[in-house]
Amino acid sequence: MYEETIGIEAVEQVISLFGNFDENIKTIENEFRVTIVSRGADIKIQGEPENVSMAARAVQTLLFMINRGETLTDQNVHYVISLVRDGKEDKISSLGTGAVCVSAKGKPVKPKTIGQRRYTDAIESNTITFGIGPAGTGKTYLAVAMAVTAFRAKEVSRIILTRPAVEAGEKLGFLPGDLQSKVDPYLRPLYDALFDLLGAENFQKFQERGAIEVAPLAYMRGRTLDDSFIILDEAQNTTPEQMKMFLTRLGFQSKMVVTGDITQIDLPSGKTSGLKSVVQILKNVEDIAVIRFTEKDVVRHRLVQNIIRAYEKYDEERRRKKLP
Repeated sequence: MYEETIGIEAVEQVISLFGNFDENIKTIENEFRVTIVSRGADIKIQGEPENVSMAARAVQTLLFMINRGETLTDQNVHYVISLVRDGKEDKISSLGTGAVCVSAKGKPVKPKTIGQRRYTDAIESNTITFGIGPAGTGKTYLAVAMAVTAFRAKEVSRIILTRPAVEAGEKLGFLPGDLQSKVDPYLRPLYDALFDLLGAENFQKFQERGAIEVAPLAYMRGRTLDDSFIILDEAQNTTPEQMKMFLTRLGFQSKMVVTGDITQIDLPSGKTSGLKSVVQILKNVEDIAVIRFTEKDVVRHRLVQNIIRAYEKYDEERRRKKLP
C-alpha cells in the first residue's frame, strides 16, 4: 500500500475540500480507488501508486481553486478529475478569476472550463467566432454575457440575437396567435439569457428603444448591422444560403458569434447544414475563430455528459458497422 501526504495551511481549506458530508472526497476516492483521511494539518492518500498520484494531483488542484476563492461543486470536482486523467490539470490556472459579466442579481458569470475560457477569449479577440459543441456547454449563455458586457461598456450600441425558426416536429401555422407569438417559442432560450443578465425591466426598456432585438433569422435579410453584437443561435439548422446571408450582414464596429451543435440538426432530410459547411469554407480566413466544445465542457447536470458520451458511442458504432 502506497501513501502520499499533502500539507494543509488552514482548517477552512479542509472543510471546503471535503464538502458537505465529505461528498467531494468520496468522489475522488471512488474515481481513483483510494482512501483519503484528514489527520491534523495533513491529508493522507493511500492506494496503488498510480491511483494515489492522480488523486493527489486532483486534491492539489482543488486546493488551488479553493485558495483562489472558488466554491467547489459536483461539476467542477468531476471536471478536475477528468483533467487529471488527461494530464491537463495544470491548465486550470488558465481559467483565471475574472468574470466576463455580472448578472442582474449581481452574480459573476465566469468560464467554468478550459473550453469555455478559450471561447470567451476568442470572442474578445476576433470579429466572428463559431462556438460548436453539445448542449449544456454554455455556448449561448456565454455569448450573450459577452454581448451584454460589450453593450454596457458602450463598445456596441445594439445587441441582436437570432435563430432559424426550424419546424422541429410542429408546424408554425398550427400554433395560435400572430407571427411574433408563433416564433417566440424558438427564441425563448435567448430571452431567458437576457432576462437573467439584464433583468426583465431593463430588457424591456432596451428592447423598446431598439437597443436589443430578438428575432427570427429571416428578419435579417437585406440589412447591414453596424455597431452591433450579433448572435446566431442554433446555427446547425441554417441552410448554406441562410448562413451566407447572415454572415454578410456584418457591418462596421460589429462582432458576430455563431453557435450550434452539428449532432442536433432538425433540417429536412437531404438538406445540408450551413454550419457544417461554413467551418470548412472559412477555416483559413483571418479574424474568424472556431471553438469546438466536448462533453467535458458540459456544465449542466453530470448525467448530461454521460448521455452525450453514450450517443457519441452509439453513432460511432453505427458508422463502423456500415464500413466494409
